[in-house]
Amino acid sequence: ESLDLPFLSSYLNSLATNFSHGANFATVSSTIRLPTADVIPQGQASPFYLSLQCSQFAQFKNRSQIIRRQGGIYASLMPREETFAKALYTFDIGQNDLTQSLFLNMTIVQVIIAIPDIVNHFSDNIKNLYSLGARLFWVYNTRPIGCFPQILTSFPSAKKDSVGCAKPYNQLAQRFNVELKNALARLRIEFPLATIVYVDLYSALYSLYTHPTKNGFERPLVACCGYGGKYNYGRDAACGETINVNGKKIMVGSCKDPSVRVSWDGVHFTEAANKFAFNLVSSGNFSNPPIPLKLACHP
Repeated sequence: ESLDLPFLSSYLNSLATNFSHGANFATVSSTIRLPTADVIPQGQASPFYLSLQCSQFAQFKNRSQIIRRQGGIYASLMPREETFAKALYTFDIGQNDLTQSLFLNMTIVQVIIAIPDIVNHFSDNIKNLYSLGARLFWVYNTRPIGCFPQILTSFPSAKKDSVGCAKPYNQLAQRFNVELKNALARLRIEFPLATIVYVDLYSALYSLYTHPTKNGFERPLVACCGYGGKYNYGRDAACGETINVNGKKIMVGSCKDPSVRVSWDGVHFTEAANKFAFNLVSSGNFSNPPIPLKLACHP
């Protein structure tokens, strides 16, 4: 909204949808690599992992131009061919590769060993998109997962840092972020005509745990929508579900004021926290190279 741009339509919502400003290929619980966990609806992983999303993009690029050439009422809903080289390609993925592995009973060491392969898969997809004409990339690193109520509840014996986050799990996220940053640096050398921006979302969000009151937040480690335990997160009682408490059915609902809370449901951030982080990272102060989002499409 601050960029005065419309929200992107989902690629999967493709019936008479306006794609003239771009398309969104993201899905819930998606990963970089082919998921090893059971996929939705039986499991928690999305079948639309990154390589499949990139394949969808290739189809979108081809089919959108067929529609434009055919003309008619749908032609104006498709992007122009020259738009693809000027568009900004944004990526926010990788967190689920880490957390899903942890909940498949992999140790932190085992997940760390897998990180280079995860990042290599990410790089391969960037290369494929480059071959399809993409030139401007905006890549978010992963979040401080050790501060999530889900992680704090599921791994209660983990050593805590000075703000109460699970230190080993944040170190895991930091390890992934270092590998990602280095991979993007190599891609810049390989593709000097591309603009590849690494965005440190981790640091922006971690400031909500180190200085919550200063930034207008409270109880950053406690989920807003949840039930049970120190962190208001019960693994058997998710946000929006109905549970039985002392013989009475209740719905797991929201806290009184989500605008001052950091965690929404123990896994996702509140709208207020996301807005706070966006305002920081869109400035370019958390980016490498330090390009503001408003200028990211103008290399």
